[in-house]
Amino acid sequence: MLSKIVKNIVPSGTVEINDRVFQMKAEGINIINLSVGEPDFNTPDSAKAGGELAMQENKTRYDKVAGLVELREAICRKLREENGVDYNINQIVVSNGAKQCITNTCFALLDAGDEVLIPSPYWVSYPEIVKIAGGVPVFVETKRENDFKLTSEEIERYSTEKTKMIVLCNPSNPLGTVHTRQELAEIGKVCVEKGIYIMADEVYERICFADEFVSMASVSPEAKDMTILINGLSKSIPMTGWRIGYTATTAEIASAITAFQGHITSHPSMVSQWAGEAGLRTSGEYTAMMVKAYRERMEAAVRFMKSELPEIPFIEPKGAFYLFLDIACLKDKLERDPYSLDFTMKLLNEKHVAVAPGSAFGKDGFIRIAYATDKETLLSGLERIRDFVRELKGQTL
Repeated sequence: MLSKIVKNIVPSGTVEINDRVFQMKAEGINIINLSVGEPDFNTPDSAKAGGELAMQENKTRYDKVAGLVELREAICRKLREENGVDYNINQIVVSNGAKQCITNTCFALLDAGDEVLIPSPYWVSYPEIVKIAGGVPVFVETKRENDFKLTSEEIERYSTEKTKMIVLCNPSNPLGTVHTRQELAEIGKVCVEKGIYIMADEVYERICFADEFVSMASVSPEAKDMTILINGLSKSIPMTGWRIGYTATTAEIASAITAFQGHITSHPSMVSQWAGEAGLRTSGEYTAMMVKAYRERMEAAVRFMKSELPEIPFIEPKGAFYLFLDIACLKDKLERDPYSLDFTMKLLNEKHVAVAPGSAFGKDGFIRIAYATDKETLLSGLERIRDFVRELKGQTL
């Protein structure tokens, strides 16, 4: 018999889409895939060289559970120079991607029945990881007029004596929103007052088009003590398949995370860690080039939406690489619930464009488009979406 924990896990809301994409590709159908949250850029050569050198020098043996000292030192330098926060290596734990960092954090902090506030819409794995760790996800219904950004007032409204932690994804997946320093300061203040931990997922921090990116841990010393900073190298260098993430937090929590990780996976691949250390030291220009390309794609997509699909509102992105489109005006044209999934399946089958349904992120009535692809492919996909919307509405193309 399967465990109750496994039976309680809700499969990813994008599984049906992904399965259909694989099937259609196997049939030789050319799919424009705007559903994948992965950079289309390759790992920079300097990072790969760090991994290659590690293999040549046989730096491939077991090491410290919390991660390679040199990599943790590089992370501390990065946090100090880019984010204005000071940590020592005993406060850093390197893990197999940011997803394991989130899992480690939940197991280190949550007891059975502890509540975790998760703003909706949310990244698909947050509530499932909380449940696996024995916690209770509490979904915060954020406001459209505030671009669905979490506020301190909403934390006040939704928190109870059982609330142990909030989740803050900034820049946001799936929204592309970015919190200001003032917004973060207000969130930090109420969490400090209530003794609520802040799990700050900042994995998209370098992909920021706002005036500045502000790390949650930087808004005050008190907020820093309550923050478990989640980050990684997947989006910013990019090194998705290398699986390097890290947490920065208090020494006490870092020690608990290390103890847990020691029994689950130990440290990540040593080759990946050495590649990550080299990437953090050398990839500044590469990352800047990549972010410039994302900005150009974002601006092209925004221009297209405003001129070609003005009837479809969207959250104007300030970071990450997503557009979150409001398809509520098409609800009556769709046949099954969740209707965002109905929209995405029909779009895929009829126009061969893959996007992610808002229902996967807890917000039916929206779709997520990832512009982690070249501008020509992105605009071709948007043109097909425009044509599909017009056909749904019975308009002549």
